[in-house]
Amino acid sequence: MKTIPHLPWLFANRLFLAVAAATAATPTLSYPTRPVRLLVPFSPGGGNDFLARILGQKLGDSFGQQVVIDNRPGGGGIIANDIVAKAAPDGYTLLLGYFGPLAVSPSLQKLPYDPVKDFTSLGILASGYHILVIHPSVPARSVKELIALAKAQPGKLNSAFSGVGAAGHLATELFRSVVGIEIVHVPYRGSGPAAAAVMAGEAHMQFGSVSASMPYVRANRLIALATTSPTRLPLAPEVPTLLESGITGVNAQSWYTLLAPSRTSREVVDKLGNELRRIVALPDVRAQLARQAIEGQNMSSGEFTKFLQAEITKWGKVVRTAGIKVE
Repeated sequence: MKTIPHLPWLFANRLFLAVAAATAATPTLSYPTRPVRLLVPFSPGGGNDFLARILGQKLGDSFGQQVVIDNRPGGGGIIANDIVAKAAPDGYTLLLGYFGPLAVSPSLQKLPYDPVKDFTSLGILASGYHILVIHPSVPARSVKELIALAKAQPGKLNSAFSGVGAAGHLATELFRSVVGIEIVHVPYRGSGPAAAAVMAGEAHMQFGSVSASMPYVRANRLIALATTSPTRLPLAPEVPTLLESGITGVNAQSWYTLLAPSRTSREVVDKLGNELRRIVALPDVRAQLARQAIEGQNMSSGEFTKFLQAEITKWGKVVRTAGIKVE
């Protein structure tokens, strides 16, 4: 019987084409084919939840698949972070990352995940800033006057904050260490009670939420001295920044980002990242964020890694200098 000399080559060629066709049809390129879960490390109603629902709704509309917001409070955000760090890297479990459990917690306790190595950035960063407010009875109407008052009466001023290691607490500690004053910290159960304490005169000052504080500033129940933002905020254009007030080194922001588990395929990461960057640039999304004094920006994976490492170093120094401990 005669043999066909090129049969093995033909067979191999057909096999290669079949494998290539099968690979091209894998679910990775048609992602997503089912609902995506977006974990939020805190309870509904906060800034984290607000941002997650805006981005989740827009992503769902774009992809034709529901993005389910899964609020997982507990452990200062560590529980949700750990779930996503250990999730399958298939793009169906995402995290609304927050600076606390990613950049601050490494200095406060041993974590079950590595903030740098266990996550993949999806290319966006949303930054919220703080506003320094005082009770009207405090005899200061500028940051410099407040500093002079604190230096003249060491330990007499007290500052309200929502919890040990919380954003307002850290911003106050960073401010205190930079300007060299003594302030007594008074913890409250939440940012709302802390702000109420300042309005009632129980506390003298607070680094609070811009969106929550400004209505009380305009009602003359609080006096706004400065924001921690690099430039004046659209929500509070009349309030100078700390930089304008002559204070440098108090770059305090509560930032948010979207993350996937490490080892998530580049195709999925790119598809999510491209869509998120488009969404953050939409005028209606930017307007919604501006009303909460949140600014969105694009940030490559490499840029985010460097940014996160710098934030871990910065807040680690604040934690150590202030002797902050989680009880």
